[in-house]
Amino acid sequence: MSKVFSITKGVENLGALRTGGQGSVYKGRRIGPIITAIKLLPTPIHAEDDGDKNFRNFQNEVAKLKMVNEQPNPNVVKILSSGLTDSGSLPYIEMEFIEGPDLEELLKPPHDPVFGIKEVLKVADHLANALAHCHKAGVKHGDIKSNNIKYNIHTGNYVLLDFGLAIMSDEQRRTSMRHAGAIEFMAPEQNTGAMYFQTDIYSYGIVLYELLTGQVPFPLKDNGETSRNAVMIAHMESKAPDLMELRNQHIPSTWPAEKRRAEMQSPPWLLSLIAACLEKDPAKRYPDGAALQQALIRGSLEQATQTPGALGLDTIDQLNTLNAARGSDNLPDDPKFIKIRKSLMTILILAAVVLLAFGSYGIFRKPEVRVVIKRDTIIKTKVLPPDTVVKFITPAQASRDSDSSASGKSGSTTHKKKRKKFLGIF
Repeated sequence: MSKVFSITKGVENLGALRTGGQGSVYKGRRIGPIITAIKLLPTPIHAEDDGDKNFRNFQNEVAKLKMVNEQPNPNVVKILSSGLTDSGSLPYIEMEFIEGPDLEELLKPPHDPVFGIKEVLKVADHLANALAHCHKAGVKHGDIKSNNIKYNIHTGNYVLLDFGLAIMSDEQRRTSMRHAGAIEFMAPEQNTGAMYFQTDIYSYGIVLYELLTGQVPFPLKDNGETSRNAVMIAHMESKAPDLMELRNQHIPSTWPAEKRRAEMQSPPWLLSLIAACLEKDPAKRYPDGAALQQALIRGSLEQATQTPGALGLDTIDQLNTLNAARGSDNLPDDPKFIKIRKSLMTILILAAVVLLAFGSYGIFRKPEVRVVIKRDTIIKTKVLPPDTVVKFITPAQASRDSDSSASGKSGSTTHKKKRKKFLGIF
């Protein structure tokens, strides 16, 4: 593809990857084999001067993006540089190039139309980690959608891309999103240009909904103004269609029956988490990426202990407790984690005491050996261990004991039965 214009010194323009109302993304190459992705914003900045409001906003937001990269994160694209293009004075951000498909591509043929539960949980974990990292640095992404999340074929990680919307002014965002943004993923408040941490949480919920069902809650029929307005109103007023019903409709019929049944067993805590993300009121969603990440941790623990529960914002205090426990060996004293009935514990203790008593009796009882004396001669003898009690008896006594033993077999059986009955209570 031919070059359209020069971006900046030292970067070769390899052509556009995609274009849109929120800007264009070009593939670039630095000196050598280093491939990068350059996001160009649509609004030119005429003067690199602090007196220019657009330039000042751009600089401020780029400074935040640099804070995101102060500590590398495997789920966030690296920002390499930023500035104004040599041609057209367009603001740009240069990022590492992630090789691999995005989520939108992974939902199209030849791939399955829905993700498996296991892979959805992996995406949920990686994307929540990315949002927690960005929000900690004070950066709101503002454009979470399936084609802004790529699967890195070299690392196996899902990576959040394209921070272009994050560095726009409120007015630029409002104009860009209304006319060209991916409105199917936008939170209700974005219609007025507002953007909060909770805005990213809403779009996160839309992405998970799409992976589970194969479609967004409110699909866009076409890119006309009427269709866009209908989707916008639906985000503000309508409840999302039942997720599991849509998943059941879109699960491939080519999957084996056993796999289809297993893939319909979506964890209840995950459905509750998505529902909390899709609340119309930002205050009812998770406040930021960190709280969202803790909800995922809690859900995973509940799934592991088979005690699923709702994960709405009423659990934030419990999430804070869990967060405080992270990094230590102590989990919160919550009955949902471990439940042992007192009665069962009592029975186990009693059983242990009885078994210990019988064992001790066999260990500490001194053995006894009976030796028969006949005509001053020892008839039966053997090498005896120390502390053995030796009892000498006459042949007549030995004979009587033998008869008594033979006639008492039934009694011995009765004794054994009683003993079994005694032990049976445990």
